[in-house]
Amino acid sequence: MAVPHVFQRATVTRIVKETPDAHTFVLAPHETPFAYRAGQYSTFRVQVDGTDLYRSYSMSSAPEVDTELMTTVKRVPGGKASNWLLDNVAEGDELVMTRAAGVFCLAESTAPLLAFSGGSGITPILSLAKSALATTGRTVRLLCADRDASAAIFGRTLDELVARYPGRLSVQRTYDTDQGLLDAAAVTAFVGEDTAADCYVCGPAGFMAVVRAAWPGPGRLFVEDFDIAAAPATPAPVRDSEVTGTVTIHLGRQKATVPRVARETLLESARRAGLNPPFSCEAGNCGTCIAQITDGSATMHNNTALDDDEVADGYILTCQGVPDGGSITVRYE
Repeated sequence: MAVPHVFQRATVTRIVKETPDAHTFVLAPHETPFAYRAGQYSTFRVQVDGTDLYRSYSMSSAPEVDTELMTTVKRVPGGKASNWLLDNVAEGDELVMTRAAGVFCLAESTAPLLAFSGGSGITPILSLAKSALATTGRTVRLLCADRDASAAIFGRTLDELVARYPGRLSVQRTYDTDQGLLDAAAVTAFVGEDTAADCYVCGPAGFMAVVRAAWPGPGRLFVEDFDIAAAPATPAPVRDSEVTGTVTIHLGRQKATVPRVARETLLESARRAGLNPPFSCEAGNCGTCIAQITDGSATMHNNTALDDDEVADGYILTCQGVPDGGSITVRYE
């Protein structure tokens, strides 16, 4: 039987204060081994003011070189989850997290690796760089953009990596307060002759838009985007006269049933029923919204989080699952 993609607990064994506004949490998951690939993330559930919040944070460790699991969180103005984590979590506390997910991983290649990071976007980039340096002979060049020197994360870690891999790793830092925001000219200048390189990008939406637009190619471009807009209100659905059946949702002690609507996902049905189900990426990648079908069937638009055995056991990503017909019942773990 497949192992459900449910939340698990992890003990915080150490906290490393990378900058005044960024902490690395060293974690010991209760369910071991904890399998992950460099560049992946987990979704964390934290309760703030009585409300469950779900946020995805990348690993700053790499399984090939690090014996400890690490994730790094940066304070965000107005960010309820990130600020709560930095202000309240202490060594010995437990966090609740999913298993690793995400596709921002190293593609098989011998080409040079270039990476652009903005702010906390350096977190998965560091993980990827560690993995590439340890398992391949590729050259790695990083451009790290930050507000100023005090906001630059992993300064010492990157310096140590440069010393460990002379001639293979180089790091260029830019600061908004000194050079201004990254522009197209800076992107093309950094790329130089490495136009056939694999390029990885993570950072704020505006930063990534600049890199995307300026990337000359023909090398491959990989982008990780954690800018999640607030979930839009579900519009009043248009009923299809040929659609029959109901959608029944079990969420904790709550149960709700609504008429089925054509092309509506199970997550949308749950919201329409007045429930507050877990979700994060809404792209079929993170697994936060998983539930199990106990009656009926559904088809997913996209799925990079569940394996074939889990799907066969009835697990589904509710943000991607649309009922096939008739009535359906799903139960959140």
